[in-house]
Amino acid sequence: MRFDRFIDRQDLLERIKGAFQRQHPQFVVIYGRRRIGKSTLIKEILMENDVYFLSDQTNEANQRILFAKSVSDIIPRFDKVVYPDWETLLLELNGRITRRIVVCLDEFPYMVKSCAALPSVIQKLLNGRTLRFDLIVCGSSQQLMQGYVLDRKEPLYGLADEIIRLEPIPVPYICQALGVDETTAVEEYAVWGGIPRYWELRADYPDLYTAIRRLVLDTKGILAEEPQRLLRDDLRDTVQTSTILSIIGNGVNRITEIAARAGKEATQISEPLSKLRELGYVRREVPFGESEKKSKKGIYRINDNMLQFYYRFVAPHRSILELGRVDRVMSLVESQFNQYVGDCWEHLCRQFVSGNEIDGIAYGMASRWWGKIFPDDGKAGKMAELDVVAESFDKRHILIGECKWTGGEDAQRLLHDLSEKARCLPFVKDNQEVHFVLFLKREPVHKEAVRYFLPEDILKSL
Repeated sequence: MRFDRFIDRQDLLERIKGAFQRQHPQFVVIYGRRRIGKSTLIKEILMENDVYFLSDQTNEANQRILFAKSVSDIIPRFDKVVYPDWETLLLELNGRITRRIVVCLDEFPYMVKSCAALPSVIQKLLNGRTLRFDLIVCGSSQQLMQGYVLDRKEPLYGLADEIIRLEPIPVPYICQALGVDETTAVEEYAVWGGIPRYWELRADYPDLYTAIRRLVLDTKGILAEEPQRLLRDDLRDTVQTSTILSIIGNGVNRITEIAARAGKEATQISEPLSKLRELGYVRREVPFGESEKKSKKGIYRINDNMLQFYYRFVAPHRSILELGRVDRVMSLVESQFNQYVGDCWEHLCRQFVSGNEIDGIAYGMASRWWGKIFPDDGKAGKMAELDVVAESFDKRHILIGECKWTGGEDAQRLLHDLSEKARCLPFVKDNQEVHFVLFLKREPVHKEAVRYFLPEDILKSL
């Protein structure tokens, strides 16, 4: 299976290239989580005579030596001089180039760790408008990179001409990357998410289950320790955050319950949960119609598919996997896989509805809903859940949807169940028209009974 290395990102590519066509040299900041494709994007931008330097975790003097060696590829013998500090080195480079080039400092946080004064040096050069080259700084530590350019107290604050945070690649591109149909793409995406390096690794194996076995479940697999690597990039207390993710991954979603499982007070886990949300690893959901800030019904979900898979299937069974009993865990994955993919499918369907026009009606943000309904005037009521709820922009329509990741569904039966719930929903206004929609893996029985969407429909609009 062939993997096309550069997928999507065309808008970002054009944005950065456009910046470098401006009259004056530019300062560009690029950041995003590990394996999201920062270096690949940068290498698409750089020309033959540009400078690319990948920093490591050695000391300042050694990094200056390595950087000078990188420059010597375009300026012969540049590395034959010992430079006493970064300012001298960068000014020497500035004076020796004969045309405008691009200089990229990749894994910039490693450079700052070895030389805390480096941001101030760059600030001085940028403020003096003496640079004759475009400068890119790039890094995987989202917290640190945001701090360098978005924190008012930091030297580089307000100096960047472009700040680009790389997000996961949308699900439709996995069809192109792995050469699969839309239904299979949803299943692949449920495991690998939108991280291109994971897609590249997956492409080396003949099928999804083999890739899961070799890359994730095998304790020697390249992704077996991936969550720990991700958390170490951005968080000091990886034990607490990993504990929180493990609890959420196993279906405990309310903050009080998460705290109880972790042996903490709810106030003690608010900050790590907030950081996980900032990094994009966790999301908070509230029932449709409730304020995200005020609602007390909020629940937490892992927002990264690889992390969700890991904490659902790997973390609880690490001891068994260490004994080499991969088959035992793999059988568990296979038996629960449709249910696991179903959660991801629901999220994709809500994304599809949000801001989209369906049958001529434009809808706002879609979300789940859960709460009590009171059919037949029962005093006790009963709990009900809806997978997808959205209100039209003009407030005249409500969409209610059911998501299923199984085959052989009966559209008539599902419509009846939704209709029964809709009669008792507290948020439906008297003047609103209710529209029922199904989101299904396969065509249903009695498909003429209700509007439905399949994976090929959903992926066209994501």
